[in-house]
Amino acid sequence: MKAAPVAEGSLVAAGVSATPRRRAPRLDELLPRWATFAPALLLMLGLGVLPLVNLLYTSFHTVSWSGGHATFTPVGFAHYASLPFDTLLRAGLGNTVIFAVFAVAGQMVLGFALALMCSRVTRGRMFYRALFILPILVPGIVIGAIWKLMLNFDFGLINQLVELLGFEGRNWLGDKETALASVIVVDIWHWTPFCFLLLLAGLESLPQDPYEAAKIDGASWWQELRYITLPLMAPAILVTFAFRLVIAFKVFDEVYLLTAGGPGTATEVVSFTLYQRFFTEDRAGYGAAMAITIMFICALLLVMALSVRRRSEPA
Repeated sequence: MKAAPVAEGSLVAAGVSATPRRRAPRLDELLPRWATFAPALLLMLGLGVLPLVNLLYTSFHTVSWSGGHATFTPVGFAHYASLPFDTLLRAGLGNTVIFAVFAVAGQMVLGFALALMCSRVTRGRMFYRALFILPILVPGIVIGAIWKLMLNFDFGLINQLVELLGFEGRNWLGDKETALASVIVVDIWHWTPFCFLLLLAGLESLPQDPYEAAKIDGASWWQELRYITLPLMAPAILVTFAFRLVIAFKVFDEVYLLTAGGPGTATEVVSFTLYQRFFTEDRAGYGAAMAITIMFICALLLVMALSVRRRSEPA
């Protein structure tokens, strides 16, 4: 006589667990490990490696157009050998260094001062933060239009204020002595909020124990800033400086919109020189060599800044 089948519910009631169902394998378990990284690798290859390889290949050729087709003629390192003798590039490199040094220095000082003041504000903190970051939210074309009107020689607001103070107005964008300084001022106004945000985040993440101990010891505000805030903020300051230095070295929009590199070569920068060689003169091979050189210089500056930051970190 066959035994009656035992119901699953009776097994559970008797404390005996039923056989669990087999879980369906996930997709990442079925695929090999390298396949899970394939989308990221393809994205990196498409966005970074392939354009760079194409640019490097073009830099060793002279590109000519005929019938809508491009002809690549190998020239070796001829384009790279011609770069040191390019007078426009030399002028642009010198102006870029001056621009980067003064613009980034002004942005760091103003951004750190604004971050210090905003970190100590207790009422209306969100209002001041929103007010200080407004310039970085304005599109570049709007910034160019605003400041070109303000710096206009005939009816600009800056000359009107200068004349109210009893001085003579200047052709700020048309004079070789003031054109580059005017572009630097515009860039400081535009990018100081970037430094302000990064430095404010660094200030708000600092530990409070050293400040409490300093207050107990009777330290002044200047002593706190010199012996506590600046040493603790050194990594954040160096990172902000590195990012801004690289971005400042690639400046283009302010120069293009305000002065177009003039008067003469007073505001010529390397990015604008690259634009002229590549697009205006249609020298794709030479422009590609110049672009590779500029990328190498920017990468070198970034590596130097990050190495200094690593050395400044406590062991």
